[in-house]
This record gives sequence, structure tokens and C-alpha cells, in this order.
Amino acid sequence: MANESATKMKPKAKKKKENGKPGVDKRGAEIVIDALEQEGVEVVFGYPGGAIIDVFDLINQSDKFQFILTRHEQGAIHMAEGYARATGKVGVVLVTSGPGATNTVTGLADAMMDSTPVVVISGQVPTALIGNDAFQEADVVGITRSVTKHNYLVKTLEELPILLKNTFHIARSGRQGPVVIDIPKDIQKHTLVNYAYPDKPELPGYHIQMHAPLEKVEQAWKLIHSAKRPLIYAGGGVINADAADELFLFATKANIPVTTTLMGLGAFPETHPLSLLMLGMHGTVYANKAVQNCDVLIAVGSRFDDRVTGKLEEFAPHAKIIHMDIDPSSISKNVKVDVDLVGDVKCILRDLNPFVERCDTEAWLPQLDEWKRQYPLRFVLPDNDLILPQHLIQLIDELADDNAIITSEVGQHQMWAAQYYTFTRPRTWITSGGLGTMGFGFPAALGAQRAFPGRQVINVAGDGSIQMNIQELATAMYYNLPVKNIISNNGWLGMVRQWQDMFYGKNYSATNLTLPARGAALSDASASDWMNAEYLPNFAKLAEAYGCWGRKVTKRGELKDAIRECLAGDQPALLDVWVAREENVYPMVPAGASLNQMIEGMA
Repeated sequence: MANESATKMKPKAKKKKENGKPGVDKRGAEIVIDALEQEGVEVVFGYPGGAIIDVFDLINQSDKFQFILTRHEQGAIHMAEGYARATGKVGVVLVTSGPGATNTVTGLADAMMDSTPVVVISGQVPTALIGNDAFQEADVVGITRSVTKHNYLVKTLEELPILLKNTFHIARSGRQGPVVIDIPKDIQKHTLVNYAYPDKPELPGYHIQMHAPLEKVEQAWKLIHSAKRPLIYAGGGVINADAADELFLFATKANIPVTTTLMGLGAFPETHPLSLLMLGMHGTVYANKAVQNCDVLIAVGSRFDDRVTGKLEEFAPHAKIIHMDIDPSSISKNVKVDVDLVGDVKCILRDLNPFVERCDTEAWLPQLDEWKRQYPLRFVLPDNDLILPQHLIQLIDELADDNAIITSEVGQHQMWAAQYYTFTRPRTWITSGGLGTMGFGFPAALGAQRAFPGRQVINVAGDGSIQMNIQELATAMYYNLPVKNIISNNGWLGMVRQWQDMFYGKNYSATNLTLPARGAALSDASASDWMNAEYLPNFAKLAEAYGCWGRKVTKRGELKDAIRECLAGDQPALLDVWVAREENVYPMVPAGASLNQMIEGMA
């Protein structure tokens, strides 16, 4: 490794060939740009700074990808997540050292929990200053170790190309996830002689098993075929593996009902008679009854999350369990399984489907249909003009394009969107499932919109969560990303308030976001004077301040036209919908309870 000036003093080395490509001389920053191009990156999200300025100095010279300047690094990584979830490609983030890198940590944890392929390239202080508490220095590798699939600190210029190659391969292969590569400033400046980007990663010991052993596939089918009450429980792994077609063939050929997780919505069309919609804490009563009464449970690309299982000891008590998953560490981690099928679920289903024939579910399916009739998702509109959040979601479902992409923030509105929006295709629902990150939905929507400029992208938000990254309205306007934000505004941190209402004696501590009408006491900020409150953020005016379309609606009679107007425009938009303040999400399985102990919420 030599610095640039020293290199210029030397006679030019004769170019050699590496991996069959002619070698060239490139500075570290140029190698980063070349890696992005070689990996087929179309867009990079991020924010500049001194420790990464050498890479930014070259960004505009590339015509292979676009750089999108966000207004916060957390916004950048959620945009990369949204892009990755919408496309199946790796989302890429470029940030500086210290606070630039640490501002991505929440997004890294989010991507890790939801198996989203993201690469974060961060600048670092020069090698000689690492460990000296230099300006904007942070131990990025140490900080991110527990929230990434892997991470690298580049120590020499010579290893930079292969580490970049490894970074992208690890992010997109196997159980996908986030990878960080931290590059010191001096390595970006120095020149590598006879550089060529590697054709293959170098990862001894890193092997991904794509196919389960055929004898285990046959064993699984024999168990399924002998069942009288089989049930498919599909998770986000089906979508990550692009296996929705294979799942549909399996379910319909075998005539087995399907329930999906929050992350699996869209993996199986909810309009199909075999669909039981979502299971778990806020799933349908009939999906949870199916889990508790099935005799074979086929888990496909799911991880038995606590929001799905409820009380583990009482989960699927009568069932033999088959688990298909790319991650061997997920097998029997939470729930002991009877047949493990480790591999890519697309490959496993393709291996399984030739064995599949119609199962004996003639008594099982009528029982499920009876539960559907007996326990539907339901709500009752009030006699007045008050807007219910469930009805808001139903109208969005009615008025949105057939191929619209729906993102959400986190909270009550997220659960209502999962319950009342009809998902029929994969990669049309993007939400933060595992980590539950407030502020995720809007930037994720921007990433999805950048991936698909011609499609409608709608972010369903809450008045608390939207404020976490609302500054990205500037990004939306600057890059003409016409995302539609529709806020279900109840003046609360709604999901926490619901728990306080149900389990903490209505002690609404630190959850009320509403101030009363001018001149009234703070204690008067109640449901009765909700529509007279003045000291709220005026979201419509805030949107207009950024140059976006904005409108507030408080009456049900005006709602449908307001949604139409919001969705019809070709610019970023924000519709602030004031909904019933104290509506709760039902059904609900209390934390620690079994799926048999659902609270239906209505007589």
C-alpha cells in the first residue's frame, strides 16, 4: 500500500490480469464506486461527512447508480430497507464515521430482525487514529456486531476489494440480513496497483444449504398426507425467497388452509378460500383456532415469534410440526419440531410439490368456514360522523391501485392495516415486524417508490410514529417521490395507551399527544374536546411547508373524497385523518397468554 503521491513518483507497473480481468490502478474510493457498479447497485441512500468525502467526491462520476441524499441517516437505512423489501435486491447506504454510522444502528437492528438485505458502507477515521478518540470516531464494528449478520473493519487497502465482494454476498445469501463495512479515510485515499474486482467471494466455512435431504422431504409429505387437520403457517421467508408461487401450488394442490404472519402478508392471496388471514396476537380468531386445533402444522419461512405463538407451552398442542427454513439456528429454537427441512423454502417447496396430492381435509375446511362466519373481523360504525380507523383502512383498500405498495409505521394503525387491507401479492406490504421501529414506514415507502417510480406507494401512519422521520418530506419533494402518507391520528401513542387501558388501570402515563383548546387546562385534553384541540402538530400545514400536498379531515362524510384526492395527485402527499380517540385493536391475545385466550373486543 502506498499513498497517491508516492505512487505517482514510481514508474507505472505493468498491468496484470486478476480473475481474467485486466488490472488497473485505483484509489480506495474508486474501488468502492467500482464495487457498487459491479454489484449492480441502482441507488444508494445516505449522508456525507469528512471521513467518507473521498467516496462522495466520485459519486457523481458514475452513471450506473443514483445517490439519494436523505435528511437523516436513519431515514437512509429505512429507505434502503424499503427498496430491498420491494425489489428483493440489496439496499445500500453510504454514511460517514461516528454519528453518521451510529445513526444507522436502529435500521441495522430492524433489518436483522426482519431478514432484510442491506449493506452499510461507513467512513472511518484514518487507520493511525483509530483508538485515539479522534473527532467523529466510533467503534462501528463493536457497536454493530450484535445487530448485523456480519461486519468488517478494513485494515489494509489490499483486502478492500474482496471484503466488498464478501459484504454483498453475505447480505443477499442464505437468511438475508444487514452487513457493515467500515473503511478508514486513508485507505480511501491510497492507490492499489493492478486492481481487479473479484469474481467470487472468499468465505471459507460459509456455506448455504439450499435443498433439504430428499428423504426428509418425503418424510414431511407422509406426515402431511396422513393429517386430517393440516395447516400451513407462512412467514416472511416465503417472500424473501420469492416462493409465493410454490407456496400457492402446494396449498391449493393439497387443499390445505394457510395463515400468514405479519411479515408474511401477501405470501398467499387473502381473497382465496383457503386463506385464514393473519395469526397471532392481533390475528383472526379463526386463524388462531386453526393453530390450536390442527394436527400437523407446516411452518414455511417463519420463526415462531412470541407475537405468533403466545404462551409457548400451549401453542399448537395437538400438532406435529414441520419447519422449513434457510436458517438452521431457527429450527427448534422456540418450538420443538418433528421434521426439520433446512434450506431455501423455494427449493424445498419445489422438491416437495411433485409428491403432493389432495389431502383429506373434507371435514376440516367446513369447520374453518364455520369459525370464519362466527368470528369475522368486525366493527360497528357510530351514528355520528366520527371516523373509525378500521373504516379508514377499508377505504384505502377500496380506493388504492391493485398493485399498490403499502408501508406502515408501528402501532395500532399498523395492526389495523394488517387486518383490514387485503393483500394478494408478495412485496406489497412493507412494515417493521421484529423490532417494531417507529419511524420506519415513511422512509421505507420512499425506498419502495424509488424502486418502482410508476407504482402507487401508500404509507399508513400514526400521529406519533410519523414524527420520527417526518423530515424526509424534504427528500420526497427533492427527488419527486410521490409517496402518499395517510395518518390515523388519535392524539395518542395508541398501542401503549391500549395496554395502559387494558392492563394498567387506565393510567395514561406519557402517551397523550394532545393539548387542549387554547385557554383550557391540560387535564381537559380528553376525548370530548378532541376536535377542538389547537396545540397539535398541524400535519397538513407542515406538509405544505415542505412543498407537499396536505389536508386534514375530521368527518366521515368527507373521508372518501379526501382519500381520493390524496391518492390522485402526482406529488408527495399527507392526509391527516382524525379518528376515534380511544378505539382499541381487537382481537388481541394478551402478552403471555395462549392463543385460546383471545379477547374479541365485541359482544
